[in-house]
Amino acid sequence: MKIVVLDGYTLNPGDLSWDALKELGDVTVYDRTAPGELMERAKGAEVLLTNKVVLDAETLRSLPELKYIGVLATGYNVVDVEAAREAGIVVTNIPAYSTDSVAQMAFSHILNIVQRVDVYADEAREGKWSSRKDFCYWNAPLHELAGKKMGIIGFGHTGSATARIAAAFGMDVHVYTRKSAMQLPHDVHKCPSLDEVFRKCDIVSLHCPLSEKTREMVNAERLKMMKPTAILINTGRGGLINEKDLAEALAGGTIAAAGLDVLVSEPPHADNPLLRLKNCFITPHIAWATYEARVRLMDLAVNNLKAFIGGKPENNVAI
Repeated sequence: MKIVVLDGYTLNPGDLSWDALKELGDVTVYDRTAPGELMERAKGAEVLLTNKVVLDAETLRSLPELKYIGVLATGYNVVDVEAAREAGIVVTNIPAYSTDSVAQMAFSHILNIVQRVDVYADEAREGKWSSRKDFCYWNAPLHELAGKKMGIIGFGHTGSATARIAAAFGMDVHVYTRKSAMQLPHDVHKCPSLDEVFRKCDIVSLHCPLSEKTREMVNAERLKMMKPTAILINTGRGGLINEKDLAEALAGGTIAAAGLDVLVSEPPHADNPLLRLKNCFITPHIAWATYEARVRLMDLAVNNLKAFIGGKPENNVAI
């Protein structure tokens, strides 16, 4: 079986092994594949593994040997699933492999904003603490999370994990979800509307999929609903936010700060205004990328392919 990994570098930059995959066939791994390289590399493959390389309908029609596509992520919008279904190609994804890592990143951003650990660590290295007359100093407000209202939009795996962390900090957790109040933990409150989450919560964290309904759900109108002391966190998808509106809200003091692990364009354009704002803290889409989460991703990718070979596909999204 000819197996081609089209963009394996982000999953395995060198600290993992492809050996388990190689036991299943003749494997070729490319770190990255540009659009102009795709057809030559995919030609004759029965199995393609992709993370961000787009496999559209035209591409799939040009690959008659292809029987299986394994998406090395939870989201599978890079594949034209309808075209794959029509061609009899199985498409699998990797659900829930990074739940704890993403929830951890959400709170890494929150704690960074309310405690300013990186700023004070840098200032200590620069000698600013050593030059002080008092045993301590701070030059911006520090905040306690206990008692603050935490708003979570989307209550799947990562939303639920984030809620558990918030509750452990003593926060008052409010969620917007399709689930009924009876399906929620006893210490989690269901918000009747999306707008209410933005109006009442001190911190709003996004954990919902990107769809036409959720695209740019965070826009100028909703940002104006938020408290001027509020914090926005996004570890979901960049398209959930209108970035121009957010930049204006942060620059104008409409909200206090934002912590983002995802942007609309990745890597971002150098002129993205969010990159220049001191109250916008951006990490380069790494919430999913802990070593432990990538080990799980690799294991699940191999297990998905094994299940397909065994005639019982798992996590098949093209059904």
